[in-house]
Amino acid sequence: MARKYSKGAAKKVERAMHKRKKGTLKSGRSGKTVKSRKQAIAIGLSEARKEEKKVASKKSAKKSRKTKKAKKTKRSKS
Repeated sequence: MARKYSKGAAKKVERAMHKRKKGTLKSGRSGKTVKSRKQAIAIGLSEARKEEKKVASKKSAKKSRKTKKAKKTKRSKS
């Protein structure tokens, strides 16, 4: 099975995690200190994407099927 992430991408994430633990990782425009583990990973992956490393694509927001079905049934009844 092929790897989703390259070694270069893993290093970016590792660096971001290390900076977070040290307390020096800052988020984008606001420049606030990052405390969340998930946010640190996201920053590392984002940096890897900018450098065109092999990284799995971002997941897009999906609408649930349940709401689509509910809308369909409402239209047909009225």
